[in-house]
Amino acid sequence: MAVLRTVRGDVPIDQIGHTQTHEHVLSNLADTPTQQGTVLGSGEEITLEDLQGKWLWEVVSSDRHAVLEAYLRSEDFFDVLAVMPESQRVLRRLQMNYEVFIATAAMEVPTSFQAKYRWLAKHFSFIPASHIVYCGDKSILRADYLIDDNPRQLKRFKGEGILYSSPHNMGVKGYKRVNDWLEVEQMFLG
Repeated sequence: MAVLRTVRGDVPIDQIGHTQTHEHVLSNLADTPTQQGTVLGSGEEITLEDLQGKWLWEVVSSDRHAVLEAYLRSEDFFDVLAVMPESQRVLRRLQMNYEVFIATAAMEVPTSFQAKYRWLAKHFSFIPASHIVYCGDKSILRADYLIDDNPRQLKRFKGEGILYSSPHNMGVKGYKRVNDWLEVEQMFLG
């Protein structure tokens, strides 16, 4: 979700809050009330292990997809997402050498624009609004690197794609991989 561009080159990055989404969603699925009931049915439980190599939609029973969709699109969903550990500090350090942008595939959930912007303004106020990019296909970004948890975004990207580890992409091969922001810091700043 973040894009960095150096004054001497480009580096997009896409993971400052979303891997946290899995833990957030899982901790709230069973007891989050919606107009249609809780997201998960009575007695249903999902763990991070269940998500290994799968998207959330593949694990939640199909009769609960409409409720899950409503929950993920709720206006306050992004408001309560935690910031990835070390992401703020590392992005501030990266700004010393790079022009930092945030790129989010918000077109996949167009109702999330305002909520994502509020979340970014609250947690990453040091990144100017002019450096927040809403798009659907990140291959439009012109940069040297793209760090993203979605291999689909890396596939057509013209620079080097770096996969940010997340339960759903654990079986994906063919990209450099980072597991956290400390590894991003090591990769780009040594």
